[in-house]
Amino acid sequence: MLKSVLPELWAFDAEWVPDVASGRRVYGLADDVADERVIETMWERGGASEEDPHPYLKTVVCRVVSIAAVIRKRAADGTVSLVLHSLPTPEEGAGCERTILTRFLEAIGKSRPQLVGFNSLSSDLTILLQRSMVHRLHLPDFCKRPDKPWEGIDYFSRHSDGHIDLKDEFSGWGKATPSLHEFATCCGIPGKTLADGSSVVDLWLAGDIGTIVRYNECDALSTYLLWLRAALLAGLVSPEQHATEERLLKSMLEGRALVDGNAHLGDYLDAWRVLRRQA
Repeated sequence: MLKSVLPELWAFDAEWVPDVASGRRVYGLADDVADERVIETMWERGGASEEDPHPYLKTVVCRVVSIAAVIRKRAADGTVSLVLHSLPTPEEGAGCERTILTRFLEAIGKSRPQLVGFNSLSSDLTILLQRSMVHRLHLPDFCKRPDKPWEGIDYFSRHSDGHIDLKDEFSGWGKATPSLHEFATCCGIPGKTLADGSSVVDLWLAGDIGTIVRYNECDALSTYLLWLRAALLAGLVSPEQHATEERLLKSMLEGRALVDGNAHLGDYLDAWRVLRRQA
C-alpha cells in the first residue's frame, strides 16, 4: 500500500512500437528487407499465432515513440498544481527516440519527482532503461541511488516510494490482475478512449504520431486519477482533497481542450462524466 506522497509527483505512461533497426540486427535481416516485413518477422519470432498475430515483444527490440505525464506539484502552503506534458510535441512530429528518452529522463534526474505508473516496473521503466542503453545515454542524475533508503529517492527499488507501480500494488495472481482499462473503468475513470496498445504500431506505420501522443496522454491522465483514488484509500489525501484535485484536473482539461489539436481532452472529459454518472 502507498506510504507517502512527495511534493512533486509524475504519473507517466510510455508508448512503443517494434524497432526496425533492432529487428534487423537481432534477426540478421538485410537492409533491403522492407520495414513491414522486418516487423512481421519480429512478431513471428516472438511467437505469433492465428489467435495472437501481434504478440507482445521484448521491450529491448522496441522503440519508444511517446511519453506523457501528469505532473503534480504541492507548494509549501499545500496548494496543488497539475500540468499535462507529452513528448514529442506537435511541432516535432515523430521525434527521435534518443531525444525523447534524454529529455524525459534528464528532467526526472533534475527534479527527482515521485514516479507513478501502471505496469511501469515490468514495462515502462524497463524499456526506458533498456533503450537508454541502446543509445549509449549518460544519465547519472536519473540513475543515482542513495546509500540508505531514507537518504533519498531510489527509482530502482521495489521497496522505495520513489517509484510506485499501481499494477504491482493492487494486482492479484494470474487472471485476477486487471488491465489499466479494466481497473480505471471500474473506478469510474476513463480507460482506453482512443485506441488500444495493439493499434499503436498501425498508427506508427501510417505516420499518425499525433494520435499516438493523444492516446498516450489519456493513459497518463487515467494513471493519475487511479493514483489519486489509491491515495484516498491509503489516507494520504482526505475525501475533500480528493474532490478538490478531481475538480482541478477537470478545470485544467477544460482549458486545454479549447486549444486546437486537443479535442481528445474534451472527449476524455465527456467519457469521465458518463462514467461518474454510472458509478
